[in-house]
Amino acid sequence: MTMTTTVRIPAGWPTTEERARAVQDELRGRVVLDEPGPPPGTGRVTGVDVAYDDERDVVVAAAVVLDSATLDVVAESTAVGRVPFPYVPGLLAFREIPAVLAALEALPCAPGLVVCDGYGLAHPRRFGLASHLGVLTGLPTIGVAKNPFTFTYEEPGTPRGSSSPLLAGEEEVGRALRTQAGVKPVFVSVGHRVTPETACAHTLHLAPRFRLPETTRHSDALCRRALKATTA
Repeated sequence: MTMTTTVRIPAGWPTTEERARAVQDELRGRVVLDEPGPPPGTGRVTGVDVAYDDERDVVVAAAVVLDSATLDVVAESTAVGRVPFPYVPGLLAFREIPAVLAALEALPCAPGLVVCDGYGLAHPRRFGLASHLGVLTGLPTIGVAKNPFTFTYEEPGTPRGSSSPLLAGEEEVGRALRTQAGVKPVFVSVGHRVTPETACAHTLHLAPRFRLPETTRHSDALCRRALKATTA
């Protein structure tokens, strides 16, 4: 059974680019980078994803909890609301986080590690959705993205598990990680309370058969179904 809730925009949520950037600057200093994070294959792990219909001003978030050992779904929830912030590159978290928080709060169990379909440190201001969500919730978070955004990388080796640095100039902001042999890599970055090594190990564990982790596959499918249902 999927729990569904209505998104309530937090009081004082930024409405301007200037205020949103100030919030990023304020919260970025709270990111914890020196905790290893939970070991892969233990406890629970939760995927979160968001879908939009800008024409109708609707945003839907989904959270799907997996048993980390078996990758079976143990709980899921969705949240539906209004889009709370305009589309501005680098500030997408301000469109997504109220809905994601609502979906996480609707879960009947603790989410454990949260895997975002997006970025953490791999962000122009080093504070993407995964980092922002982690600071607000206190949960360990990672970002697993489908493309390298504005960053550069050398192709990892062909075998599954090969990786290479994702770079902003000389600075490593994440890893390009080959989850399946000979398939395009995904782009993993730390969000909060997890090391890069643990983030990559979780991503590999969560992607035993396909390029994308099971957390992303489940949460993407659920939020698409939920968005479609809002048209009924």
